[in-house]
Amino acid sequence: MKPVFNSMLAICVGICLQISMMPHSQAQTSAAEQISFEKNPETTATYQETMAFYQNLDQNYDQCKLLEYGNTDFGEPLRLLVLSKDKIFDPQAAKASGKLVLLINNGIHPGEPEGIDASMMLARDLLKADLLPKNMVICIIPVYNVGGMNNRGRSRANQNGPEAYGFRGNARNLDLNRDFIKTDSRNSRTFQEIFQTWQPDVFMDTHTSNGADYQYIMTLIDTQRDKLHPELAELAPRITGELYNRMEKSGFPMVPYVSFRGRTPESGIVSFMEGPRYSTGYAALHHTIGYMPETHMLKTYAQRVHSTYALLNHYIQVSSEQAEEIKSARKMALEASRSQKRFTLTYTLDTNRYEEIDFMGFESGSKPSEVSGQPRLFYDRDKPFTRKIRYYNRYKPVLEIEKPQAYVIPQAWHEVISLLQLNGVKVQQLERDTLMELDMYYITDFQTARAPYEGHYNHSQVKLRTERQQVQFYKGDYLVYMDQAANRYVVETLEPQAPDSFFNWNFFDSILSRKEYFSAYVFEDEAAQILRDNPELRAAFEEAKASDEQLRSNAQAQLSWIHSNSDYAEKTHMRYPIGRLP
Repeated sequence: MKPVFNSMLAICVGICLQISMMPHSQAQTSAAEQISFEKNPETTATYQETMAFYQNLDQNYDQCKLLEYGNTDFGEPLRLLVLSKDKIFDPQAAKASGKLVLLINNGIHPGEPEGIDASMMLARDLLKADLLPKNMVICIIPVYNVGGMNNRGRSRANQNGPEAYGFRGNARNLDLNRDFIKTDSRNSRTFQEIFQTWQPDVFMDTHTSNGADYQYIMTLIDTQRDKLHPELAELAPRITGELYNRMEKSGFPMVPYVSFRGRTPESGIVSFMEGPRYSTGYAALHHTIGYMPETHMLKTYAQRVHSTYALLNHYIQVSSEQAEEIKSARKMALEASRSQKRFTLTYTLDTNRYEEIDFMGFESGSKPSEVSGQPRLFYDRDKPFTRKIRYYNRYKPVLEIEKPQAYVIPQAWHEVISLLQLNGVKVQQLERDTLMELDMYYITDFQTARAPYEGHYNHSQVKLRTERQQVQFYKGDYLVYMDQAANRYVVETLEPQAPDSFFNWNFFDSILSRKEYFSAYVFEDEAAQILRDNPELRAAFEEAKASDEQLRSNAQAQLSWIHSNSDYAEKTHMRYPIGRLP
């Protein structure tokens, strides 16, 4: 496939500019220190080569340390390279000394391996030239999806190289960039351990895009500003703007991730609202500014790696320059979260607010398909253009809730407790059996996906009613008081209407079915007696039949209505088990 840009000259100039700004040029790097990409730009490192490279850095440079954390689904530990000018490799010591912590994640989709190769070269070059910033610690996950990287082949039909690469699914065939809340994989659990241990101030997760054809090599997803605390929402666009400026000067102009409203990008680009199932969305729950670079799949692999190298290098430098502002803004966001009363659960795109941005694309059109004979979309690379398009980058709150004083969680839901604790949520156990007056949700309606998605039949469009009840809890059950920095994680996982709530990921499906039923021929006499003994219930029953044709014409449904409104009814059926302490 031909390289795509305005001209071959522009490509060469861009790459030459990038090589010239590397901390240590490839020409000065011995063959033994080079990665496979530097020897053949159509190749990417294998998992074994990657680990051997990082182990070699660990052995030869005292400003880095290769650490091992918990397991992955592949059976290998998840490894983390820590780069520190002052040789501080302990997270508490790093924070105590005022270091900004930057976390880079690579290989979540190993078929998109630019970040794997770029991080290897950049770590080596910074160490070799002794150019690590003094005021920060850089943490690099060399390969997150270990199983997928070992499943090597050519699975991305629309991608221009490299020759062979890893697979998107992990060892359990999970897309790990959908697993940061449900945590079906060991990888996700270990990542959350790393994240909570190091508490990164800024985060980057490297990717390759799919979709339209255009001139850019690099596109960028930044944390949607309307999700961030106001202090971070004000700061993040300035960091993003600086990244755009420096990438332009390096010969790699960028554009926001090309997700568009219509058939082609000219219809307007929409800012990606990443939910907490995604890595940067998860980071936002913990008030960490996140970026997801997406190189363009149709550019050569060399262009994609060099642009990723440039962006990572600029990201390190900009983060170092603005370290004090970033740390201060994040500290304020974490503190403000303790006293924040209202939280937004769902958003909608604000189509009345947009920016006009320059977009370098290719003219598009239709022509008959050689396969089907039907009209098909194509982009004409001989007709590049630059024109103004709309960038819709603001969202409006749709559903907001007020936090309770505390959530009360029965100890039976141990998976929930485990994930809360993993994410730094402070919980305390009841010391004795306690009858508590709580607001309890009842699920009145919801939709369930007809096909599985990442191992789940997700729920959505959840409707609730709230009932204040006296509920018995027991010694060992859990209280989660809402005066802590992790409030946002708590709200977006425990509130059923949040898009990535534990309820929507099927954690509580056992409450959605009855456990006791009745035999109609036996209950007939009992139901009649119940109506005789309860005139108010009889009146409600007659009113319900009058307003509901299906109930009026269905004898079994009428018995079920009486059963549901009698002392026999299961109070726990459709009742969300987590209470809210008002």
